[in-house]
Amino acid sequence: MNRLPQIHNGWMEGAARHPSPNADHRPPDCEPSLLVIHAISLPPGEFGGPWVDKLFLNRLPADGHPFFKAIEGLRVSSHLFIRRDGSLVQYVPFHRRAWHAGRSRFQGRRACNDIAIGIELEGTDDLPFTDAQYRRLSCCAASLLLTYPAITPERMVGHNHIAPGRKTDPGPHFSWFRFRNGAVGMGT
Repeated sequence: MNRLPQIHNGWMEGAARHPSPNADHRPPDCEPSLLVIHAISLPPGEFGGPWVDKLFLNRLPADGHPFFKAIEGLRVSSHLFIRRDGSLVQYVPFHRRAWHAGRSRFQGRRACNDIAIGIELEGTDDLPFTDAQYRRLSCCAASLLLTYPAITPERMVGHNHIAPGRKTDPGPHFSWFRFRNGAVGMGT
């Protein structure tokens, strides 16, 4: 990852493309101006399986694990997903609205999905993220900062920041200092 990935027609270079049906058009005059970091694992606390992909593509079998019954019918997506090994999947082009933030608020604005790009990290609140994830995340964020100038380091937040009391991810083990310094450093 010596050079920043380019973004073409809303798709990031180097990402596997798995288009999700869980997306729609952003409202008029709602360009990306917020970057939201999430953490996800399916089943909770397990990594490396196909389940996050299946969730974002509406193919998660309710009988695949006892936890899946509780989220049956959930329709969610993210723009990007970064696995533990740093591999990258994109589900929604950046000019479209992914369904990742839910009920949310940032600086008085509700419905953050309208203006946000969502990045899911494979992880949990109680474990550190990997070096490969930080490298990939910083690289992706640096490209997004260059492509969407309304996204600034101050507008890179966690799910917990826009949905306090409802969400806790990316959790206390996520290093905001490491992430922000990496993203800003790569983009200059």
